[in-house]
This record gives sequence, C-alpha cells and structure tokens, in this order.
Amino acid sequence: MTVIDAHQHVWDLSVRDQDWIAGPELTPLRRDFTLDDLRPQAAAAGVDATVLVQTICVPEETLEFLTLAAADPLVAGVVGWTDLTSPAVADALAALRARPGGEHLVGIRHQVQGEEDPDWLLRPDVDRGLAAIASAGLAYDLVLRPEQLRSAVAAARARPELTFVLDHLGKPPIRPRRPDTWSADLRDLARLPNTVAKLSGLVTEADWRAWRPADLRLYVSVALDAFGPGRLMFGSDWPVCTLAADYGQVVATTRELLVNLSEFELSEVFGGTASRVYRL
Repeated sequence: MTVIDAHQHVWDLSVRDQDWIAGPELTPLRRDFTLDDLRPQAAAAGVDATVLVQTICVPEETLEFLTLAAADPLVAGVVGWTDLTSPAVADALAALRARPGGEHLVGIRHQVQGEEDPDWLLRPDVDRGLAAIASAGLAYDLVLRPEQLRSAVAAARARPELTFVLDHLGKPPIRPRRPDTWSADLRDLARLPNTVAKLSGLVTEADWRAWRPADLRLYVSVALDAFGPGRLMFGSDWPVCTLAADYGQVVATTRELLVNLSEFELSEVFGGTASRVYRL
C-alpha cells in the first residue's frame, strides 16, 4: 500500500518568521525545517508521500507550498490558507488552482484555535468562505481547541456538501487528563458523514518528556469507535512532533496503537482515507 503522512509542515525562518514559535519550550522549533530534512526520515519509516499543511495565515506561504509540491514528488497535496472572510474568496481559490502547482491544492485551513470568538466558524462571512471551499472541490481542515468542537459540529452540519477534516483529533486533554466534553463532542462531530479526523499531534498533547503509547490509547480508541478506520488518517505533525518524539517514533507508535486493525483497515488509516478525502 502507499503510505501517506497526511499532516506535515516546513518553514524557512529567513523567508518568514513563525511568530507562534515563542517561549523556551518551543526553542527546538526555532530553526529551518525543509523537505530535505524530512525525506530520509519518511523513507526510513516507510512513508511514500505527504500532505503539506499551512502554518501561518499569510497568502504567500500557500504560493510557496504549491511551488514546492510541483517540484517534489514527496508532497502529494497542499492544505493552504486564504482569507475565508473576504468577499473575493472564490476568486482567490480559483487563482490558486490556476497557478503552476495549483493542482496540488487539496484543502484550506485557518488557525481557528487562535480566534477569541468560540463561534468564529459560525460567522456569516466565514460560512460564505466555507461554501466557496466546497464549490472549489476542496476540503477544510479544522485546527481548534477542544472547547471549539461544538461550533465545528454546527458548521459541519450547516455545510453537508463540504468535507471537514479534524486535525489532531481536536487536541484532546491528554496532559493533564481532566474532566471535559471532548469525547462527547468528538462523537457528535463523527455522526456527521461529511467529517473525518487525523490521528496526528497527539504526542505533543501528552507529557513531552514522559509520555508512553498507553497515554494515547484511550483517545485513539474513542476516535476509532466514533469515526472508524475509513474516516481516519495518519499524520505525523512533523516537525512539531519532535518536541516529544522523532518521526520514526510517531509512525511506530501509531502502528502500535492500531495493532488490532486488519490489513485493510490499516491501509485506510495510512493512505486510503487521505487519498479519497484529498483526492490525491
């Protein structure tokens, strides 16, 4: 089977700062990360292709990512950014698709996790943008805080023609484990047929220095029960994952947590779902 890492990033700090990399805990990320850095690690882990995902909300980054995808077979697709609230969002999406490398654009993402309004996804101007993404035949990646899951459910219910991809399982409260509504809200999202989720970003929601695969098992089990393998996809979240684990560890841990799946079910999580959702 073709193994797809459905969630990875790159950045060059000499081109553009990543202002979210702040504070001493994130110091290891304050350097350049390139596809050439990723390539040998992906090959060693048996990963054939990746989806390159936006990191900051500027249009230039998406243009650069499409250029990278056009030149490098490692990148099968790009989840980029455009201003969903712009009245010209449909034109902006069309322009991205028309440029060289535009055929690699498979989705759009916005840092909803950074929006103070818990119902940002439900704003009329945002909904207009979501409708434009659906019309363009793209998916919409959701990166949000657990308390924003409820608005994501409402947004996905309102736009059944659009596929919503939940990044990092909605960032469950692994560290510290505390009472919350994550499980119930995740299941509510999964009841909508136009939603899928990524098994990604979990090691950095756990204790970076002392996590074990067992710490993640409950959350992966909930996701498997809610979505099923055919609506889950593997993502490394490299290089953010390196705060807690190297690339090979993330792949191996995901396989360990999915050990009870059949070969077909594994092929769905490690490639089939991403291929269908992102039309790779």
